[in-house]
Amino acid sequence: MNTLVKTPAWFYILAAIALVWNAMGIFAYLSTVMMSAEDFAKTPEAMQNLQNATPAWAMAAFATAVFAGTLGCLLLLLKKKLAFIFLFVSLIAVILQMGNFIFLMNGFDVVSQSDKIMTYMIIVVAFLLVWFAKFSDTKRWLK
Repeated sequence: MNTLVKTPAWFYILAAIALVWNAMGIFAYLSTVMMSAEDFAKTPEAMQNLQNATPAWAMAAFATAVFAGTLGCLLLLLKKKLAFIFLFVSLIAVILQMGNFIFLMNGFDVVSQSDKIMTYMIIVVAFLLVWFAKFSDTKRWLK
């Protein structure tokens, strides 16, 4: 029997914040892939080299991470169990993208301390969102 339990207000607040977080990820992705040649030329040379060396699969992982994450958060707000799958896919994509950046491209050699912190935050938030979806399902807040 899968009876829904009254969902607490903080669930919706957290899911909405998570949706905004992932929507900002979409904005970051689109800003990266749609940057004009003029704007790209204004970025530091080290960042240009890093961006030019990023493999297509890592950019695909970036897109997958933010779009699956956003859809997962929207599904959370709609209280759908399917949110877990999309958030899990997003987590895997985040791990691939950030693993490439940190370990294969040595991206931490180029970026600022705040960028390093943001990288770790992205990974932690992706893990927490998967956990939150599973937790919400065990509380029977999702259908």
